[in-house]
Amino acid sequence: MSATPTTGLRPVLPPDIAALKGQRPIVVLTAYTTPMARLVDASCDVALVGDSLGMVLHGLPSTHGVTLEMMILHGKSVMRGLGRAMAVIDMPFGSYEESPEQAFRNAARIVAETGAPAVKIEGGVHMAPTIAFLVARGIPVMAHIGLTPQAVNTLGGYKVVGRDAEAEKVMADALAVEAAGAFSVVLEKVPVGLAGRVTEALKIPTIGIGAGVDCDGQVLVTDDMLGLFTDFRPKFVKRYAELGQGASEAIAAYAEDVRARRFPGPEHGFADAVKK
Repeated sequence: MSATPTTGLRPVLPPDIAALKGQRPIVVLTAYTTPMARLVDASCDVALVGDSLGMVLHGLPSTHGVTLEMMILHGKSVMRGLGRAMAVIDMPFGSYEESPEQAFRNAARIVAETGAPAVKIEGGVHMAPTIAFLVARGIPVMAHIGLTPQAVNTLGGYKVVGRDAEAEKVMADALAVEAAGAFSVVLEKVPVGLAGRVTEALKIPTIGIGAGVDCDGQVLVTDDMLGLFTDFRPKFVKRYAELGQGASEAIAAYAEDVRARRFPGPEHGFADAVKK
């Protein structure tokens, strides 16, 4: 039986997520559409409208082509499907890096047009002033450090971040976003031991993706977890279903029935008007 995000009926808000630190694991999955949001809402605390939607839904090679308008469109769709889980919407590449003022304008637009209570921003020490600027003006922020996909060209690929000398930087990033006022922080592709140390050092929850079990919560791309993709399987993803294979088989069966005139059958049609 699925656990509900909260014991009450009111929607989850950022202070509720922050308060779960040390209480129980936080459950996060991505959602980009109303139907998926309804499914996620039944069991999760947070529905993350990630800019991964550019790759998952729109076939883009990276998240760099995702626009603010795309995030708002999908954010509205997700909000229509949520009852209790909290929506967090990614700020896309180029929408916040220029200045805190730019970030506020765009974050305020996301919140105002979607109704979502929080945004997510990639970056650590260098983005801490922007996070503080937003929080001071009433926009809760989920931070994101470690592997930050929007900076993949600078990082040199989708690699583990935080081994050897990089560990101090990850810790510094974590402490900086906490001090700036983030209510939680995503740790992506961070070594397990380091993720555990960061989690212990912070008063805000850590949400891991490829960062081990010691984080305060976990997030996955729902389409990965459901096996909707068959050609790419990140090491940190556990497949809970193989819906992609099932969908392919169903489509093939439908096509075969149409070509053989087995579908539609008599039971799928409507009779002519009865003649008097």
